[in-house]
Amino acid sequence: MGKYVCNICGYEYDPEKGDPDGGIPPGVPFEDLPEDWTCPICGSGKEEFSPA
Repeated sequence: MGKYVCNICGYEYDPEKGDPDGGIPPGVPFEDLPEDWTCPICGSGKEEFSPA
């Protein structure tokens, strides 16, 4: 499970931490995030993320 970084704002999604504020528990790989999940900082979609 690798980390992914938002190309717009630099937010790093860490699967070990998840996105608790967005309802994503720890342990969820980036690939398994819902298609409508967005960056909690800038609101960009998954397509704006790259592997860290």
